[in-house]
Amino acid sequence: MENSKETDKRRCFEIAAVLATGLMKFILIDWLNLRAFYIAAACIFWSVYIYKRYRENQFISQQWGFRKNNFKHTFFFILPFALVMFAVIVWYGIFYNAIFLNWHVIPVFVFYPAWGIIQQFLMVALVAGNLQAIKTINFSKSQIFLLTSTVFAWVHYPSLPLMVFTFFMELVFLTAWFKWRNLWALGLYHGWVASFFLFFVLDRDLWNEMWTVFQI
Repeated sequence: MENSKETDKRRCFEIAAVLATGLMKFILIDWLNLRAFYIAAACIFWSVYIYKRYRENQFISQQWGFRKNNFKHTFFFILPFALVMFAVIVWYGIFYNAIFLNWHVIPVFVFYPAWGIIQQFLMVALVAGNLQAIKTINFSKSQIFLLTSTVFAWVHYPSLPLMVFTFFMELVFLTAWFKWRNLWALGLYHGWVASFFLFFVLDRDLWNEMWTVFQI
């Protein structure tokens, strides 16, 4: 078993690794336009890390939120927020003549939640959860919420609308996670709401963005 100092060192390492993952986004996506490579690499790296930690401690996945328990509570808690966001997004899309019949939204809507689960694992479990657990840090829950949401918004720079949207979305998700610790529901809503926002508010075709490096 790790002592408290070793555990806190591991938690600090995890937070640093999350921040490094965020920094790589600016290099691989914003600069080099390698969105598919970045997402695949991040998913593989963190999936391997989750598996490694699970082999060391089979209870860690439950602590992080990879559990069946409280899925319904989390899902229905976030549902009003999601419905309001969907309504606002659809209204905006209709008002500004967004193209709703693009088939690309279908695969993104299906597959984006998997990437949403990884992102929420990084934010709520490794950043917020570790900030709460580290013994030498004495942040209040509201400070953890604001800091974590700010980090998540910062990763979405330079799009100001996306930064504002992700900041407030993360506040809702953090509230749900600290109550019930279920990542599955967070990942689903992240994928669904965010994909609609990107398509119909920011007019971004995520499917095309994934494969632009392969286009001539």
